[in-house]
Amino acid sequence: MNTDIENLFKDKVIGHPAGLFVIFFTEMWERFSFYGMKILLVLFLTAPYLSDNPGWEWSRENALALIGTYSSLLYLTPIVGGWLADKITGYKWAVIIGCFIMMLGHAFMVFETQWSLYVGLALLVIGTGFFKPNMTSMISEMYKGKESKKDGAYTIYYMGVNAGAFFGMMLCGYLASNLGWSYGFGLAGIFMLGGLVQFWLAKDLFGQIGERPSKIHEVELPQNLNEESPKEHTRDDDGEKLNPFTMVDKLLIALSALGGLLYLFNDPLSKIENINLLPFSIGTMDGSNVTVLVALFMFLFLIITRISRYSKIVRDRIIAVSIFGIFTVFFFAAFEQSLGSMTLFARDYTDRVLMGSSGTLFKVIDTILTIVPLAIITWVLYMLFKKTYKKIPTSNIVLGFTFVFLWCIVFYKVYNEFSKDTTEVDPTWFGILNSFFIITLAPLFSKWWESKYNPSVAMKYGIGLILLGLGFGILVFGTMGIPQGAKTASVSMIFLILAYLFHTMGELCISPVGLSYLSKLVPGRMIGFMFGIWYLAIAIGQKAAGTMGGMIDKITEEHSLSTFFLIFTLVPAGIGVISMLLNPILKKLMHGVR
Repeated sequence: MNTDIENLFKDKVIGHPAGLFVIFFTEMWERFSFYGMKILLVLFLTAPYLSDNPGWEWSRENALALIGTYSSLLYLTPIVGGWLADKITGYKWAVIIGCFIMMLGHAFMVFETQWSLYVGLALLVIGTGFFKPNMTSMISEMYKGKESKKDGAYTIYYMGVNAGAFFGMMLCGYLASNLGWSYGFGLAGIFMLGGLVQFWLAKDLFGQIGERPSKIHEVELPQNLNEESPKEHTRDDDGEKLNPFTMVDKLLIALSALGGLLYLFNDPLSKIENINLLPFSIGTMDGSNVTVLVALFMFLFLIITRISRYSKIVRDRIIAVSIFGIFTVFFFAAFEQSLGSMTLFARDYTDRVLMGSSGTLFKVIDTILTIVPLAIITWVLYMLFKKTYKKIPTSNIVLGFTFVFLWCIVFYKVYNEFSKDTTEVDPTWFGILNSFFIITLAPLFSKWWESKYNPSVAMKYGIGLILLGLGFGILVFGTMGIPQGAKTASVSMIFLILAYLFHTMGELCISPVGLSYLSKLVPGRMIGFMFGIWYLAIAIGQKAAGTMGGMIDKITEEHSLSTFFLIFTLVPAGIGVISMLLNPILKKLMHGVR
């Protein structure tokens, strides 16, 4: 293994092994396809039958119920996929399996039928489960013994994530709006295929890194008759008493997981297909709500009883992590409106038609936003070719063809837009703002965290949640003139752009911070379990985002669109204030961890 790592570091690109950039481009194409498809989903499902680009004309509630369940499952299957990779497939093959399954999922989406939609989404969920946790695991394994360079590696990887999301939402959305939904879904699948083939052909570059786990175990035996056999360990490396899962713990995990999954599937099934998996009620609560509340109660009981069995310091730190997990649920319940209700707002309530000089200015800015990042990434591709053209020539050829195809689509977009007299901004275009603001603002926030003004984690959460609330507050102000029950309006684009700016600043205060502090606060042996809990918190937030976003029509009809966004203003901001007020208590619970 050490030899493989040293070999990887012989061929460097921008100071990092070439293998990192193979992973960079694989992740970029996967995120391209993932976000390109996801931003189309709510628009396709809710688009009218009788239109230039007909969709399925689902209600917003039904569409967001399905998207909420889909998004939630995307954060649950990686828990299983990571375990399977650790025990059976290895990271490298898990990535290949995930790419292949996701490619099939995108292929099914092209047919635009109900059965193919469900099959496609199911395959995307399963494929993401294999792919998502194991790309980062490969990077971690590549940098064993070179921890000082790991932060830089993850930064480069994160840029690949955002580059893929940026181009995926921009180009899949553009083709879907101008040529048809199948073109958008199909483009996502083509680049997923490119990522799969490229990684497959380059897999030998990594040697044994990420291969299947060895089934050969070394057993320590007594060297003579007087030496005692090894005893079972009852404490970890830090002297902390172990806390194995009891049968009751395992039963609670199984039952709460079953209840949660029943709720996730029953919500869209009962609304869309009129199939109720939980046909009962208790008082005024239907079966879905009863089931999810019972599951949540069992899960909380599990967490509380397990925490109580730890020593004081470990117990306090896990309580702190749990509180941050609750804040994370609230954050994602509001933040994930970006690919749900905010995308609908961009389509139905935003004035996206630009005339004259404003239209020309937008075309120029949009062209710069597209060409400059793509040129920079193409230069990185050229640097990779120079270092690896002898080792992985076929992978480089495939990667080169995918970039030629990408440039062709970009030139088609630019030429097509400049040939028009008027400019209509696609509703999917606003989705790229999050990735653009992350790329431009991340260095600034990184400098802030490294300065003497670096706030505590509770203050970062508070700032992030308040910024998120302020973003929605801008939308409240922008929609105040829209009458009650209105289905369309013409709000200035500036309100949506500013909302994405504040939301991204909030994300930079929370998303990179949560997992970092989790790894610092919990004992090493618990990292895997707590990462699973963290993904569960995000999954709950994703489903809550779909459920709350689905209320947009009801709240707009009974009150106003401003009232709908006001909920997302007050709740995150209020939770942010609570986080700040809890700062002294949380500092004590963390016992010196910064």
